[in-house]
Amino acid sequence: MSISVKDASIFYGDFKAVEDVTMSIKPKSVTAFIGPSGCGKSTFLRTLNRMHEVIPGAYVEGKISIAGQDIYGSGVDPVAVRRKVGMVFQRPNPFPTMSIYDNVLAGNRLNSKRIKKAEADEIVEDALRGANLWNEVKDRLGKPGMGLSGGQQQRLCIARAIAVQPEVLLMDEPCSALDPISTAAIEDLIHELKSDYTIVIVTHNMQQAARVSDETGFFNLKAAGQPGHLVEFNPTKQMFTNPDNPDTEAYISGRFG
Repeated sequence: MSISVKDASIFYGDFKAVEDVTMSIKPKSVTAFIGPSGCGKSTFLRTLNRMHEVIPGAYVEGKISIAGQDIYGSGVDPVAVRRKVGMVFQRPNPFPTMSIYDNVLAGNRLNSKRIKKAEADEIVEDALRGANLWNEVKDRLGKPGMGLSGGQQQRLCIARAIAVQPEVLLMDEPCSALDPISTAAIEDLIHELKSDYTIVIVTHNMQQAARVSDETGFFNLKAAGQPGHLVEFNPTKQMFTNPDNPDTEAYISGRFG
């Protein structure tokens, strides 16, 4: 599912957080957003499934289309957008009172009045296999999701996201709270999921962006107190070897940020 962004600016009341972003994200690819803290990359990520709207006064100007549909168009239901565009957050957040099984099914049960046991079993197994977690938890599906390791919890959250069969998967720094072994497992999973999903990630780890993404966008601030903006958006290999903008090269080489 392709994503098209045209002149998008993001506001929280009178404050403009991000201005004039234009980009096209290819279907079944991995796109990474990099940049210093506070530059608006996570804010922009949340506009792709309208999650920023949970903050009162937040709104978007410009146009963001997914598979040709303006997701901010008149009459578009934000909940329907979020069914198509799943999200995984920075810290693993399994529902603490739920089992592994019920964590995976949480979104489906929210969207459906009733699911037959056989159908539920199939959804859980397929999602856990998709998240490369099935073999590790298949004998303890009734145990609490919070009993898993940090890396397993994050893969459980990915399973919960893909169980509702979205077409786009957003990941906001999905490995920042994980150890190197768990990080490698999530990066391997991102590579595998790319064949079925359009994936967009925010990361402070530039090596991670270089390893997992097909295209990379660099966000920055023009000055303190100014809105964040997209400095450059190009194929990842070009971004890390021959960027168009000197600010991109300075950030990637560690001269600031």
